[in-house]
Amino acid sequence: MVKQPDPILDRTFAALADPTRRALLARLGEAETLSVSELARPFPVSLPAIMKHLDVLSDAGLVERRKSGRVVSCRLNAAPMEEAMAWLSRYQRFWTERIDRLAAFLEKDEPLQEVECPPSPASPSGGA
Repeated sequence: MVKQPDPILDRTFAALADPTRRALLARLGEAETLSVSELARPFPVSLPAIMKHLDVLSDAGLVERRKSGRVVSCRLNAAPMEEAMAWLSRYQRFWTERIDRLAAFLEKDEPLQEVECPPSPASPSGGA
């Protein structure tokens, strides 16, 4: 049975797909709250561009914004990332099992067979 798409998970991954948005989240992870101008300061893009990135992050539920007078403060909300981590952990188990099986296969005490390969036509000959 095919599971229906999860719009929250889709928005989370879409928001995390952009390196600028990931960098914004990393900055917010270092401080309790930052104003939009403080958050935008190290980025070589315009303030309107940062605002658009913050809109995407807010729509995904990853950033909470509060306005106090003329200052808009942003705060990280990592809860939507928990669902993304749970989704990814299923695949981590899958790949861990595959790698463990490969390691077990490679650690068997069977000698490796030597395979003789013919010389490549592009390889230089010894008589040059």
